[in-house]
Amino acid sequence: MNYGDLILFPLFLIILSLFFRVIRRSYKDPLLRKYHRIGFWVKISGCIVFCLYSVYLYPADSIGLYQEEGVNIYHLILKNSSHLHWLFQEGKNFDESFLKNPHNAGYFKSEGNFMVVRLVALLSFLSGGRYAVTSLFFACIAFSGVWKLFLFFYEQYPRLHKKLAIAILLFPSFVFWSSGVLKDTLCIASLGWITYSLYEIFYRKKHLIKNSIILFVFGYLLAVLKVYILISYAPFFMLFIILKNIQSIKSKFFKYLLAPFLIISCLLVFTKILTSYDDQLGSYSVDSVTSSIQQLNDAFKSMDGDESAESNFNLGIEFDGTFKGLLKLAPAAIFTTFFRPFIWESHKISQLLASVESMLLLFLTLYVLLRSGLFTSIKLVLSDPVIMYCFFFSIVFATFVGASTLNFGTLVRYKIPSLPFYVISLFLIYEKATARSSKKALRMSPSRPSPSTSLIPRITT
Repeated sequence: MNYGDLILFPLFLIILSLFFRVIRRSYKDPLLRKYHRIGFWVKISGCIVFCLYSVYLYPADSIGLYQEEGVNIYHLILKNSSHLHWLFQEGKNFDESFLKNPHNAGYFKSEGNFMVVRLVALLSFLSGGRYAVTSLFFACIAFSGVWKLFLFFYEQYPRLHKKLAIAILLFPSFVFWSSGVLKDTLCIASLGWITYSLYEIFYRKKHLIKNSIILFVFGYLLAVLKVYILISYAPFFMLFIILKNIQSIKSKFFKYLLAPFLIISCLLVFTKILTSYDDQLGSYSVDSVTSSIQQLNDAFKSMDGDESAESNFNLGIEFDGTFKGLLKLAPAAIFTTFFRPFIWESHKISQLLASVESMLLLFLTLYVLLRSGLFTSIKLVLSDPVIMYCFFFSIVFATFVGASTLNFGTLVRYKIPSLPFYVISLFLIYEKATARSSKKALRMSPSRPSPSTSLIPRITT
């Protein structure tokens, strides 16, 4: 960063804050206006911290790949407009002789990487190629999606607004890793917009054309960036939509008749889609996902003793490359995703902060289970559509991330899509279990007789 960043960043921050302020004024609910303002400035703070972290502590892909090569394409276009075609071609077709850094050769074979570079190049026409300003744009794109996610859950449980704000708008690692020039930032934005547009289309049935366009754009973006997030998320959210629609049916007979049919149909259609797109899904296809995890495990083991592998870890369970072996591995993978690294396993400041957060999340999980009870918690997960979708998405996602990402530096970033959903499921389990206990206690407590019907005579003086 240089003086250009120090001049342009405040300028664009003022413009963007005024833009979001106009949006904020459209909300009649004062709570929404309050949380929109808080969420925006928390995201801006996260953006500033992420920029400082990337520039002075750990540049990695954010600067060394996405920013450097995106700005390089931007300068190529400025010098010769014929280079504009690179923005509209697939990354695998990019002429690597034009790379700014030869060490980035091969990275554009992943269309997800090139999509971020492409967006950086486009935004550079506004930012002048300044890293801080480009990061600001990325953070605001992420906030737009995060806000839509908050709106969705707020509509379901408005009285839990504080807990929802903690889980979605204020959760530290979720804010930090979705505030800079990264694929994760765009993935979080896409997840929020996909959630809200699907809900508007299939449940509220409002603004079908607009929401269909939004769904297509962000669905395509997420599929290009990290298709496994879409694979993990879509079936559970559609299951929620189905169960939510069934709840509105008054006839119990039709509910019990329709529910199994719709759920089975949803699963069959989703399975058909997965098997039809094996080639596009690559290592995340149905046939190869377990073998890919096996290969990643072997690759991490081969790095033992390398200085760059100090953040590698082992789940402590041998994986045989089968689906049965994955199920055996699942508990350790889930625990690792949500509750590791431990403090003594941290080798960088980002990992240390993540370890503190993971420890607090472990305490929250234990507290909810102890207060609500294991069987009550399971019953609530299976009976409530929102809890079911949040919990199962986070658990399935955590299984694959924990099993395939045996490096803490990568794990703390890859797991963030599941964190708000897992925390929300904990909050909802606790709230509903507490409400049930209160009702049960009220029913069991003996009613106090009124003074007029009391069997004990009143003593008067």
